[in-house]
Amino acid sequence: MTDTVKNYTDTQTAELIAEYATKDTNNKTFNEKFAEKFGKSTRSIVAKLSKEGVYKVEQRKTKTGEKVITKAELVAQINTKLGGDFESLAKATKQDLQALVSAL
Repeated sequence: MTDTVKNYTDTQTAELIAEYATKDTNNKTFNEKFAEKFGKSTRSIVAKLSKEGVYKVEQRKTKTGEKVITKAELVAQINTKLGGDFESLAKATKQDLQALVSAL
């Protein structure tokens, strides 16, 4: 049986998980800090945190800081408000869908 080479020591893994649980910065800043500290890539840090089951993806936001809403979500809101199933609305522009939701 062959031994596998670990990319992270148990100490590094424990430190990474403990720091991630108490982080006060965004994921990008955190990942860059530990990538430099451990001599790894930021993708490696994300992969390790994901493998350990602690990584949380940050919600995407618009330039104004609002949550990103997809066209599918807007169509679902319209369908709910009108009590129908209007699948072809997905072909409309996002601006038109937003205006329609606001008008309802």
